[in-house]
Amino acid sequence: MKIYTKTGDAGQTGLFGGPRVTKDHARIEAFGTVDELNSHLGIARTLPTADAFDHLLRQIQSDLFELGAELATPGDHDERIRMSQVEMLEAAIDEYDGLLEPLTNFILPTGTPLAAAFHVARTVCRRAERRVVTLAGRLETTIPANAIEYLNRLGDLLFVLARTVNQRAGVADDPWHPA
Repeated sequence: MKIYTKTGDAGQTGLFGGPRVTKDHARIEAFGTVDELNSHLGIARTLPTADAFDHLLRQIQSDLFELGAELATPGDHDERIRMSQVEMLEAAIDEYDGLLEPLTNFILPTGTPLAAAFHVARTVCRRAERRVVTLAGRLETTIPANAIEYLNRLGDLLFVLARTVNQRAGVADDPWHPA
């Protein structure tokens, strides 16, 4: 089977079990940004020192595939992102954040290569969250009930992981100071 079909050459793509829509449709933007986030996490997993987080990151990547598939499928169907997955993220946030010094300033997104990768993934995650909110506002159908919560917690977790990686490497937070 060829990877290219030429059916998207006119600026449209097909949804799972649904109609063809333009490639800038809110649904395509939402699951495309989730896919982009998943790829950034894949890059993060390849970096030195990522091994300590590999199991967690692999689970998150799997969850993001589920979420992307759910977002790409119009209509009612079983929800693939469950509250237990949101709670798993919350538990990880609590675990890692409990080992960090409380913040007193905003910090710049920098540090080790892995921390920087987590910061990039965090910003893509926040964009994915915004795209899902946009999708929810534009369509008369429902979006996955836990999708926004999951992405919101994931963004928080990625911030905490960036700080954790830096702390473990002996790299201090770089506080932002207004000019």
